[in-house]
Amino acid sequence: MRVHPRKLTPDDVARTALRVLDELGLPDLTMRRLATELGVQPSALYWHFPDKQTLLAAVADRILPLDPAEGDEPAAGEDWAARLHAEADALRAALLAHRDSAEVVSSTIALGLGANPALARLRRALADGPFDELTADRAASTMLHLVLGQVSLEQQRVQYERLGVRAAQGEQPAAARPEGSDAEDFRFGVAALIAGLRTGE
Repeated sequence: MRVHPRKLTPDDVARTALRVLDELGLPDLTMRRLATELGVQPSALYWHFPDKQTLLAAVADRILPLDPAEGDEPAAGEDWAARLHAEADALRAALLAHRDSAEVVSSTIALGLGANPALARLRRALADGPFDELTADRAASTMLHLVLGQVSLEQQRVQYERLGVRAAQGEQPAAARPEGSDAEDFRFGVAALIAGLRTGE
């Protein structure tokens, strides 16, 4: 049974879009496919989102919500550096939980759409640090770029493996990388960025 477009809510559409993203990937997340999943005509979706990119912005806000998942919150009493590191870890974990998430979030940020809760979370972690507002904003933005870049690389490897793309001669295939090396690389990058910020304390 088809649903009248006025009975749909933006949350219905965005939640279904996230499910389709996880199941099929970003290339197959089309307005037509989404409409089929919801049992409506594609035109019905435009009652709630004027275009696909605006819809993806709503999906991005669900991938990285303003409040971290239970158990991922920085511990009370931690200094700004520990809070920033914990928040970066939580954001990476949230992105890795969804297929093609780094591309969705990156495109949303590049177009200035959505609430960008990830940046707000990183900025909040820096609130107790010894930084002026401009430095804190730049530090949060730089950390977000590190998180998105790392996850994008990890997700591209998964995609290439899924497609059966072979590594170039002399390059190490993704499957041959030591287990946990991506997480170690990420922690090193986060620690290096924080060490640089500490020089300004």
